Amino acid sequence: MQNITNLLNTIDSLVWGPPLLILLVGTGLFLTLRLNALQVVHLPKALKLVFAPSSRKISSKTGDVTPFAALCTALSATIGTGNIVGVATAIAAGGPGALFWMWIAAFFGMATKYAEALLAIKYRVVDENGQMAGGPMYYLERGLNNKLLARMFALFGIGVAFFGIGTFAQVNAIADAARLTFDAPIWLTAVILTTLVAAVTLGGIRSIAAVASRIVPLMAAIYIITSLAVILLNLSEIPAVISLIIDSAFNPTAAFGGATGVTMLMVMRNGVARGVFSNESGLGSAPIAAAAAQTDSCVRQGLIAMTGTFFDTIIVCTMTGIVLVLTGAWNTPGLAGAAMTNSAFAMGLGSDIGKYAVTIGLMFFAFTTIIGWNYYGERCTAYLFGVNAIKPYRLIYIGLIACGAFLKLDLIWILADIVNGLMAIPNLIGLLGLSSVVVNETREFFAKESTENASADAVLTEI
Repeated sequence: MQNITNLLNTIDSLVWGPPLLILLVGTGLFLTLRLNALQVVHLPKALKLVFAPSSRKISSKTGDVTPFAALCTALSATIGTGNIVGVATAIAAGGPGALFWMWIAAFFGMATKYAEALLAIKYRVVDENGQMAGGPMYYLERGLNNKLLARMFALFGIGVAFFGIGTFAQVNAIADAARLTFDAPIWLTAVILTTLVAAVTLGGIRSIAAVASRIVPLMAAIYIITSLAVILLNLSEIPAVISLIIDSAFNPTAAFGGATGVTMLMVMRNGVARGVFSNESGLGSAPIAAAAAQTDSCVRQGLIAMTGTFFDTIIVCTMTGIVLVLTGAWNTPGLAGAAMTNSAFAMGLGSDIGKYAVTIGLMFFAFTTIIGWNYYGERCTAYLFGVNAIKPYRLIYIGLIACGAFLKLDLIWILADIVNGLMAIPNLIGLLGLSSVVVNETREFFAKESTENASADAVLTEI
């Protein structure tokens, strides 16, 4: 087992070396510049679109689910263990400064997520079952005219669903949290979870979106409120916490002290890698869900999808990170993963209420991530092998859920990192190659909107 772990660590270091970090953040930076910082300028509009009643209503527009349901499906797959366990893992390995690099990755990742969703809508198709099919494999093939990259992405997408974010990491986190907090045996957690996943995923995208639309907003609100309670109880310490996060992003010894062997590159790598694991910007997963939205505007859905990274990392991950640093749980010997975050919230609130809130939130977040990634892997499977392969895929996926609780956590995170990185590479190449399409669609949309607003203002003036 140790030999396997060492081999995977070597592969992980190669995959997540400087080239991929530069490609990930560089793509986001490139798109940010070409789109004139759209994630800042148009964030208010994007948030307005998310919370508009029309985004929740079933319409006659092309698509399978409402724009809000598509966002919740994407969020169901992103707000998960990465926000609770992943943040703890990143800060434990790289110090508080890792949270800073998660912010940087998320900021530029918002532009990446916007571009992904825009292209997903523009190049989506209707499959043999009459459902929308879209995502990187379609804009790589139909937009970039590169079937090889499209097939590579789909293959890696199935790998992530089966062996990365979708199954093992989530199931293991749920089982671990249930055992630590409720003393639940692992086998019982595995049985209950497998049953629930089967009940939802066998119903397809509409069933997954319906569950995600109910669970994600509720659990996110509860988690944020609990985090705010810890912060407000320790408000006077927040300036020092923020200062430590920023200082240790560039000077790891500011957090660890002495010769720890932790370098700035290690801090950056942990922050960016865990940030991508959490919000999935550049990974190419979220546009698969975005492609199912009932919409006639690729730009509008791109704006809605962009908020997913904002909610996931800028809000939820930040809450977790601040609580971990604030309480000192990140640097407590013997604590890791969910146990570390549980301890942080328990210390922050001075009671077991925090521990239970984190555990319940983790279990629901991880569950929705499981069902969201089932859909992503399903779409990748249908692209490679046709719609007839969907049922066998679902059965294999459910089987992996049943055994995922019994695997070692460290090995799971390493494996998840590897397949995440491999999945991102063809998608990022596609985004760079199709950046002009993204820019042109964006300019046309806002130019048309500006003209319509000017006409409306003229009519009002005459009245």
